[in-house]
Amino acid sequence: MEDMLFYDRLQFAFTITFHYIFPQLTMGLSLIIVFYKGLYLRNKLEKYNDAAKFFMKIFAINFTMGVVTGIPMEFQFGTNWAKFSELTGGIIGQTLAMEGMFSFFLESSFLALFIFGEKLMGQKLHFLTGFLVFLGSWASGWFILATNAWMQHPVGYEILENGVFVLTSFSELFTNPWLLPAFLHNQVASVVTSSFVVASIGAFYILSKRDVEFGKLFLKTGVIFGLVSSMLIAFPTGDLNAKNVAKYQPAAFAAMEGIFETEHAGAEIVLIGQPNMVEKKLDNKIAVPNVLSFLTYQDWDRQIVGMDQFKEEELPDNIPALYYAYHMMVGLGTIFIGVMSLAAFLLWRKKLFVTKKILWLIMFLVPFPYIANITGWYVAELGRQPYLVYGLLKTSEGISPTVSSGNTLFTLLGFAGLYLILGALFLLLVGKTIYQGPKHQTH
Repeated sequence: MEDMLFYDRLQFAFTITFHYIFPQLTMGLSLIIVFYKGLYLRNKLEKYNDAAKFFMKIFAINFTMGVVTGIPMEFQFGTNWAKFSELTGGIIGQTLAMEGMFSFFLESSFLALFIFGEKLMGQKLHFLTGFLVFLGSWASGWFILATNAWMQHPVGYEILENGVFVLTSFSELFTNPWLLPAFLHNQVASVVTSSFVVASIGAFYILSKRDVEFGKLFLKTGVIFGLVSSMLIAFPTGDLNAKNVAKYQPAAFAAMEGIFETEHAGAEIVLIGQPNMVEKKLDNKIAVPNVLSFLTYQDWDRQIVGMDQFKEEELPDNIPALYYAYHMMVGLGTIFIGVMSLAAFLLWRKKLFVTKKILWLIMFLVPFPYIANITGWYVAELGRQPYLVYGLLKTSEGISPTVSSGNTLFTLLGFAGLYLILGALFLLLVGKTIYQGPKHQTH
């Protein structure tokens, strides 16, 4: 049973990690595309229209890969996690169905119209199709986050005698106090990723001395969007999320902050340290006293409950992974604020386009928003363990007993091989689009 649970979790973690590479770009990029198309309607400068169509090509490649890699996860609900689907399908099935019906079809339909229908529709309707693509991609995020929020903090439900969860309040499902902060944090994080991608393409064009006009436009856009979103990801969205974890999942909060023992006179915030699970402490710790209490409760002396106050079975089952994922996310977010602040300062001083070091730095950092987004999701999911539905349904109770660990491992290896090919194809297609450049557009 332990082997089955391990391989089921490993397979889902692998497939969803690879899948999330793609929607985290499309959600943020759709906003930037609408921004460029709006500038074109206002100023009638063709470069803005070309920029919108150029990034919509990259959007389309990401969207296609997201669909292809998202489908296997839907099947895993019925194969690896059949018991979970049987017990909770009456609730999570509704939000997942709405994501498919309202968001996916809206996004895919108007994506095709944006790419192929500009001449037929005219510019105002073309802008509208771009806006509806943006709306569909963000609505998709809303419904997925509504599903996850219910698993993190279940509301509006009743459990029948046979253990099946039924929804008792549709409104509570979408007014879940966990939902809005998680949604805003997730969407702003996707804008961070998109900003770095746009800025890096601009830096590439400037450094390679081709399409320089577009390079300057992309770099300026990426830096401005990146600075705003990098700050919003820390406050208020990140702050609200952390407070939700402290309120509704105190054991997860203690684990991700590395609080092994309850501190009665205010909790310190750990900057560096390594969890020592044998001695139940942090090794080589560097911390600032009382700051965590102030950030969480605006009270320097407020007590934060440590892991010593919880039973072993109530704690997350992989504390080091949760701790490191959280600190990677926060550390990278801090770096993003610093880099984008420096780039914005240079832009203001009209030195950004000629400062090669910062251009190279922005290009080098492109993978790291992806890493920060994925580690952020790891924090959410590792923190919820050992539950599928927090406090109500254990992860071990949701797997399919008839699917052997051997079958899961075999299909996992198959996914790994297939996704390696898909990843190479994705890089090839995006690289070709960038190489062709924004001027390679049809009017």
